[in-house]
Amino acid sequence: MTFESTAETVRAWVHGWVASRGAADPVAEPWGFSVDVGQVQHATRHVLTADDEATVRKIADAVAAPSVWLKVFADPESALSWAGPGWKVDEPGWLMWAELRRTETAVPDGYTLKTWSRGGVTRVLVVAADGSFAARGQIAPTGATAVADQVETSSAHRRRGLGSLVMRTLHNAAVEQGAGIGVLGATPEGRALYESLGWRTQAPLVSLSYDPPA
Repeated sequence: MTFESTAETVRAWVHGWVASRGAADPVAEPWGFSVDVGQVQHATRHVLTADDEATVRKIADAVAAPSVWLKVFADPESALSWAGPGWKVDEPGWLMWAELRRTETAVPDGYTLKTWSRGGVTRVLVVAADGSFAARGQIAPTGATAVADQVETSSAHRRRGLGSLVMRTLHNAAVEQGAGIGVLGATPEGRALYESLGWRTQAPLVSLSYDPPA
């Protein structure tokens, strides 16, 4: 299985993300999806599969309010220019995907790997010898695809293979549940890790939040 279009990849990402985060079911719109997240600083997000100026400007004008976010698959400068006043770039990134295959994993000396699943979402935690946080991640399969999410390594434990350990463990968990393709939204810090594990960039992804001037 491979994706034939960015819109198809976005659909898989949105449905897996809401499963991972426990958000409301996505509502299909002519231009993408709306998702109620339900957080104080992130009430609702609008994911635009359309990446043209006219559509982004129209939706940005229509939904502009504090705690509302836009996800646009365009470069940050263009997306910010199209959205207009009051919107700011929270984080640039990339939409990525990969073919998932089961691989062997090895836990580095001095660390412990823990995994658990609830509601179909598998979570991975790596702790140091003293029990402190070292790395984590989670993955939500939704049929043939799965979304990797919230992958993070503590700054004190980087460059020790923990990110690769977490991702390979997540890959294996998704494959065991029948998923063959993984999707994720990568940050600048995570992109190199994902590329080293065979992930491919589908499109730029920028997060915009609404912060009106005083």
